[in-house]
Amino acid sequence: MAAPWSKACEAMERSIRARVPPMLTDLYQFTMAYAYWNSGRHNEPAVFELFFRENPFGGGFSLFSGVHDCLLFLRNFGFTEEDVEYLRSVLPPATNPAFFQFLRELDCSGVTLRAVPEATVVFARVPLMEVAGPLAVVQLLETSLLCLVNYASLVCSNAARFRLAAGPDRKLLELGLRRAQGPDGGLTASRYTHIGGFDMTSNVQAGFLFGIPVAGTMAHSYVTSFNSLEETLRPADGEKDPIDLISLTKGILGRLCELLGAEPAKIHEGELAAFLSYAIAYPGNFLPVIDSYSVNCSGLLNFCAVAMALSELGHRPRGVRLDSGDLCRQSVEVRRVFKLCAKHFSIPLFESLIIVGTNNISEQSMMELNKKENEINVVGVGTHLVTCTRQPSLGCVYKLVEVRGNPRMKFSEDPEKSTVPGKKAVYRLLDSEGHPLLDLLCLSEEPPPQAGQTLSCYPLGQEAHLAITPTQVTCLRQEVFSKGQITQPLCSDAECRDKVQRSIQNLDPRHKRLQDPEPYTVALSDKLHKLIAEIRRGTSAEGKFLLTN
Repeated sequence: MAAPWSKACEAMERSIRARVPPMLTDLYQFTMAYAYWNSGRHNEPAVFELFFRENPFGGGFSLFSGVHDCLLFLRNFGFTEEDVEYLRSVLPPATNPAFFQFLRELDCSGVTLRAVPEATVVFARVPLMEVAGPLAVVQLLETSLLCLVNYASLVCSNAARFRLAAGPDRKLLELGLRRAQGPDGGLTASRYTHIGGFDMTSNVQAGFLFGIPVAGTMAHSYVTSFNSLEETLRPADGEKDPIDLISLTKGILGRLCELLGAEPAKIHEGELAAFLSYAIAYPGNFLPVIDSYSVNCSGLLNFCAVAMALSELGHRPRGVRLDSGDLCRQSVEVRRVFKLCAKHFSIPLFESLIIVGTNNISEQSMMELNKKENEINVVGVGTHLVTCTRQPSLGCVYKLVEVRGNPRMKFSEDPEKSTVPGKKAVYRLLDSEGHPLLDLLCLSEEPPPQAGQTLSCYPLGQEAHLAITPTQVTCLRQEVFSKGQITQPLCSDAECRDKVQRSIQNLDPRHKRLQDPEPYTVALSDKLHKLIAEIRRGTSAEGKFLLTN
């Protein structure tokens, strides 16, 4: 039984305290914090923003994930005595001892976090988090916050793409734990791929912690461990001898060979023994892998014989798994045999047996699968899902945009790496059909845009202005942490999962298509555009700039 959501929250908070202490950061965060402290600037009010520069996988959108973990991290932020003593040993000997006392007393009571809600569809260059507070503290948070959202958002977005490629009806099973980047990566992948659109996981711990449905039956090793019917599982004391099932299955197998014109000599006895043994153990969950030797010559026949015997004894077999070869072609042949058995032997449940396909499935192979005739009901995906082979990192960054109320901007030889200065509000403008039309970045003191009123804005990276009239306007970010407390209720993973599908459904098809999507527009208000121009000219009244030739 999965843990209820309240228990799951408690477990996640314990996990955050254990896995993501304040020490899980880069050394230079402490050296910068010390330099701020040493110059008396550590309590200056500062604002950082977290965003990514390009949508992942060549797509048109991403899903923002990991916010809940960030909130739990902030609520538990604090250094232990052991932490401080270690830092004393690695920082330069000249470090003022009073700085370590400062660290002992540090917490996030002065930090305010405004963020896009968990599981929201987001786009490149939009500030997803605004972290405001004392300069030294919000600097120390950088690496940990990036660590918590980067992979969670990436793998959730990857799962959503697999769901789009698979279509709404096909079931998706995540089975990437053995391929994941360590135990933490495996759990994170299972959780956020479920939120992103996968139906089930093979990860038992993820099922226990997060309430994700778990699924799985047998591996090829189980099948190949048997060699003869003599090895079929013996019943426990007091249970009925399984010889009836074995005899029944052998009789049915003979009739199947006649019906299908199969050669009995090619049927692998060890495979039949494995299937029988498993069927005796789990008569209501019989779904074996049937390609250990030969699907057509052995595996399919052995499955049908055992499944028909189970049916005769009042049980309901589940189906089969295919794990090699041409999955589409094999699934069509397997379904043909199922239907033939259903009709010839009058077993209606054979019409509804499921076929699971697993064989190094990628997004591309999922799309190709949909273009071919196939009978696959469930697709299992591992490596290409959890390792995000097409793009191993989302590339979120955390940049300073304001200190002491003055805007700050990073310049770069690469225009894409320049930052947008100032404390901001972020609005999503929707069209008449409810599709996101444009995300607008404004300075925080500006009045919000109004539905039905035309506004002028500047798409990022362009000098030409754009006039737009939204049908609806929503404020994209909300305050979620203040004065040491989480200020919004945490949605359950099930609620986040539902939200993902609604959000993606509301996207314009040109933005959510998997190949060659149309870029989504992120724009600056007129006032913010002018501020950037002033700073670039070095004439901003709030800043000081050193001009060099």
